[in-house]
Amino acid sequence: MDLRHPGFFLNRELTWLNFNHRVLSEAQDKRTPLLERLKFLAIVGSNLDEFHMKRVGGLKQQVGARLLELTVDGRTPRQQIEESRVAVREMCEKAEETRSKLLRALSHRGIKIASYGNLRAPDQAWLRQFYVDNVFPLVTPQSIDPAHPFPFVSNLSLNLLVSVRPPGDASPVLSRVKLPLGGGITRFVRVRDSLTFVLLEDIVAHHLDLLFPDTAVESCELFRVTRNAVAEKDEEQADDLLEMIEAELRERKFAPVVRLEISAGMERAHREKLAQELELSDPDDVLEVDGMLALRDLMELSALPVPELHDRPHRPVDHPLLADAPNIFQSIRDAGSLLVYHPYHSFSSSVERFLREAASDPRVRAVKMTLYRTSAETAIVDHLVEAARNGKQVAVVVELKARFDEEANIRWASRLEAAGIHVTYGIVGLKTHAKVTLVVRQDPGGLKRYVHIGTGNYHAGTARLYTDFGLFTCDEHIGRDATELFNYLTTGLAAQRCFERLLLGPHAMKTALIEKIEREARFAQEGKPSAIEMKMNALEDPDIVRALYRASIAGVPIDLFVRDTCRLRPGVPGLSESVRVISIVGRFLEHARVFCFHNGGNEEFFLGSADLMTRNLESRVEVLVPIEPPELREELRRLLALQRDDQRSAWEMRADGSYQQRHPRGAEQKKGSQEQTIELTQERFELSLESKQGGQKRVRTRRSALARRDALRPARALAAVPSEPPTRKLN
Repeated sequence: MDLRHPGFFLNRELTWLNFNHRVLSEAQDKRTPLLERLKFLAIVGSNLDEFHMKRVGGLKQQVGARLLELTVDGRTPRQQIEESRVAVREMCEKAEETRSKLLRALSHRGIKIASYGNLRAPDQAWLRQFYVDNVFPLVTPQSIDPAHPFPFVSNLSLNLLVSVRPPGDASPVLSRVKLPLGGGITRFVRVRDSLTFVLLEDIVAHHLDLLFPDTAVESCELFRVTRNAVAEKDEEQADDLLEMIEAELRERKFAPVVRLEISAGMERAHREKLAQELELSDPDDVLEVDGMLALRDLMELSALPVPELHDRPHRPVDHPLLADAPNIFQSIRDAGSLLVYHPYHSFSSSVERFLREAASDPRVRAVKMTLYRTSAETAIVDHLVEAARNGKQVAVVVELKARFDEEANIRWASRLEAAGIHVTYGIVGLKTHAKVTLVVRQDPGGLKRYVHIGTGNYHAGTARLYTDFGLFTCDEHIGRDATELFNYLTTGLAAQRCFERLLLGPHAMKTALIEKIEREARFAQEGKPSAIEMKMNALEDPDIVRALYRASIAGVPIDLFVRDTCRLRPGVPGLSESVRVISIVGRFLEHARVFCFHNGGNEEFFLGSADLMTRNLESRVEVLVPIEPPELREELRRLLALQRDDQRSAWEMRADGSYQQRHPRGAEQKKGSQEQTIELTQERFELSLESKQGGQKRVRTRRSALARRDALRPARALAAVPSEPPTRKLN
């Protein structure tokens, strides 16, 4: 069988759009609370924006460069653009239909989106005053005529194209008015203290007399542009990486437009004018929207504090081994290794605490960390700065090329350098995507290394929304490997570096994974038990797909938990009959990466930051760490089983690449795997508390008995009994 046949591979762009269809289905699902459905619809809009900026933008560059190389599924760049357009248009139609239904349902619950013209006169007067006080000073109309060239239109901005006819002029004049969103100005403007909202563009359009006094307004039409976000330079030719990234950001701001969205009914002449000025020669790059532009702004409404229209509140719990523990390093040392699972376990009381205590602990000598994405609300940077101020050696590898976070990472790097921290930017030609922290501590027995390796970013915001694993360990082998990793990242020298436990990309990870897949195939051919389970965001690398096909042909049972892009076709007779592909879509974004191999009964479990994409495996520094303690393996096994058996949030892929949502057969199956994980984590936390409280109760009972007994003793004997039990000395 020719495993290079294009028919055996699905297209990356189309499978990603298929994932967005599953997100849209959550917005349509009546089992999901109304405002949560609105949130999913906003995510659909945001995802489509990013798809055009990153994927369509890149494909257009390939077309412009006249690249004719076919993808592994046999498509040219132009074919992918055309097929993606069809899928996007269909999705936009469904999204607008969904938006209308959701807004009608919300109006029945008292939350209304009103037209300015339909408001009562007192409310119109109130909005006019609001506009004059808060918005009007920020609005700048820009005429488009021979004396005023076409203005620059920023990426994803909302704009009004206004046609006015000045007194005495024979022909109308076009002007552009940008909506001043941000800085406290929202898209949905609340009318007084009610739950009635009016779109900002509707308010601005009804007060054009303030912008164009004594001028007849002939039309007012909304438009929006999306610009290409792919503007990468050759860093090997750059003298200064920081300057190169800043130049890329400037170029991205003025990058070519890849999509023009216009409101339905825009005059043909105006449409053609915009397309011409924005240099869009293909009519299909202009999308007429019969409804609301920028669905991502619905996120504002989805955040309304109406509890009955949201999911049941979720509060992360402390990991049982960290709760009430006086010292996190002692907890890790006592456990050897422990596994946290965000957002079910608290990010603050685990990862942030790890850095916080490292910064203040006088025994800590050094802190080393990779930083791919973080946020202002995350205390990570504060703790690193504090550690440096307290005299610890601090080294941070900041990835400046993290897409859409470049500016933020430049700011973090500058702040860290200003605090005297050793900041490097990783390896030339490779993105540093690994999520690793190393703390070196002077313990009683000598220097000891404590390591955190995660599947997600050091970002407090996404830690509440994304599901990610994190391993805390003081394993000596992993500690030595982490030291080698940071020496590699800060020098760029990989030669002669030996890693005992960690699988490092791009040098060894891909080869190791393929070897482990092929080992399972050999076991199956020999009639021995075999199995593969892999959980990831995306499965795109053709070599990995072919290895999985060979394993399936050999008879290996394969379960793949793939959130979005998946090139592999499951269930194809003679090719992938033993493969099952499951996608979980729920209130949290599945983001963890876990790889499990049966290995003849000596199971291997790995977790890390890498998806099975060519870019991750061949052009990024990635890390996979083995999970060896039996209790942690059992924990991973149990969590994967929840997703395998999920009948509420799981979608199963068919051989043609389409997905079918599972449906519960009874009341016991109505809870999805994420909800079950919330309950399981909460139960374990409460059991841990009860166990600790029970132990404290036994101590108090024993103290009372001792007190009664000692009351009968002579005073000199009583003085020898301590009033409190001896406390354990902390190292």
